[in-house]
Amino acid sequence: MTGQDGARGKRSSRPGREAVTGVATGRRRRGEQPVVPDTEFTSYYGKPIINAPVWRSPDIPGYLFLGGLAGASSLLGAGAQATGRPRMATTAKVGAFGAIGLSLVALVHDLGRPARFLNMLRVFKPTSPMNIGSWLLAGYGPLAGAAAASAVTGRLPRLGAAATAGSAVLGPAVAAYTGALISDTAVPAWHDGYRELPYLFAGSGATAAGGLVLLADPAGDTGPARNLAVFGVALELGSFKRMERRLGMVAEPYRTGRAGRYLRAGEVLSVAGAAGAVLGRRSRLGKVLSGAALLAASACTRWGIFHAGKASADDPRYTVVPQRRRLRN
Repeated sequence: MTGQDGARGKRSSRPGREAVTGVATGRRRRGEQPVVPDTEFTSYYGKPIINAPVWRSPDIPGYLFLGGLAGASSLLGAGAQATGRPRMATTAKVGAFGAIGLSLVALVHDLGRPARFLNMLRVFKPTSPMNIGSWLLAGYGPLAGAAAASAVTGRLPRLGAAATAGSAVLGPAVAAYTGALISDTAVPAWHDGYRELPYLFAGSGATAAGGLVLLADPAGDTGPARNLAVFGVALELGSFKRMERRLGMVAEPYRTGRAGRYLRAGEVLSVAGAAGAVLGRRSRLGKVLSGAALLAASACTRWGIFHAGKASADDPRYTVVPQRRRLRN
């Protein structure tokens, strides 16, 4: 073998470094056989086109779930207090404080050091969902704690009422801002769903808050919690279905793999929990089972969305195909 033949052999045996990411653009005439096979969605050296999120499970999906539960529970607690339902108000306020505390623990654990969370409060940047979210949590957490402490001890009722009102004002933003947070990334399944994800997260939080009260206090007056849960299920499922239709092929990670299993389970549990809450309103056991199903449904939704985003970041076609379509249009 000559040196020239050896060089050609080496070139022919090299890995596919010249692989093209995309789709075949040539038109095929009727009856014509393809000469070149369809290209595959690969990238140089098999690396993803974008960096996948470094967020970990269960920290971040747990943070998303617990934040939504906390924000919606504060709103439910304020409504229960305003309508003369102190028992439900106490349950919701304690649940909100416990959820936001665990949410912050999960966030700090993922960050690695508490100082990293405090460093985000050194500036105020309205264009950054992460920065605004940090300020929301910093303001909401103490208010939720004061409202819960006053409700449990019965002391400082005026301060407790003010804290309840403040946490109720911030609660919807706490429940929904994480949807804006994850959509403010390059992850296709999250970024392209920027219109619906905040509504989906708000609905999921309402589902969880209603489920918490049904589970924790089935003997009490649970009418408002039941209504909030049914509203949350409708908003969550409606927003998700609309997002699926609008995203087209980018919605595939929401239907396949681990994410698909989580989300299908969430849909079944949501419908079952809402139906049980309505039909079993006079059954204590029915309320407990419905509450547990609604809480699990909200958690499944957050875990499913988290894993769908990671799956879409690992597959180049969810980045390339929408870009090429936008260029053609």
